[in-house]
Amino acid sequence: MQHENTLPVERRKAGRPNVELNARQRLLESSRNLFTVLNYEKVSTRLIAKKAGVNSSMIRYYFGNKEGLFETMVRETLEPMKEKIRQLLEKGNQSSLLDLMRTYYGEMIKIPLFPRLMIQVMLLPPTDVQHQIMKSIFLEISEPMRELVFEKLQSSGAIRKDMSPYLCRMSYFSLLVFPFITPPAIYSIHNMEMNEEFLLELFEHNIKVMKHGFLSDDEHSA
Repeated sequence: MQHENTLPVERRKAGRPNVELNARQRLLESSRNLFTVLNYEKVSTRLIAKKAGVNSSMIRYYFGNKEGLFETMVRETLEPMKEKIRQLLEKGNQSSLLDLMRTYYGEMIKIPLFPRLMIQVMLLPPTDVQHQIMKSIFLEISEPMRELVFEKLQSSGAIRKDMSPYLCRMSYFSLLVFPFITPPAIYSIHNMEMNEEFLLELFEHNIKVMKHGFLSDDEHSA
């Protein structure tokens, strides 16, 4: 039986994928690989298509242009977290809060440079097209969590009554994001390696940190 805290692992189905869907997916993967290591301006549609092994006209067909491809790539990368946030809003309990962290770790270990891309983009000037796209997506996904979720968690008994929901939210997101934006040199100094085994151990550790910190022992929400 799989341990309930095991990080999700992607399983590829056997068989030949649909050609068109395969081309679209290859473009998304190619763009993600390039955008996470190169500046936006240096990533051309021609380069994306070349790395994907498809004709550049397919970018216009599926996404309209580079901006559309970038936006779709970000949205689809974050889609698993969007669904978990929806469940968290609906249930408002500790289990759904931890499940969001479990899913985030499981998805981001596949693309560990993506969280760093998000941070770098949000540090760009507000007029930058990347910044505008990323901010729009962030607001769409995380806006419900700004106040409602953590207040609901406290009222349901999931968070201790003597803790600030506002600051609990900051602590939670710090635990969520920091492992992925920590420079590799820092991991090396502390003899650590970012991999799935490390993240699973860190996830278990974070549960203990939260349960000895802001999570309540007497949660009564279903």
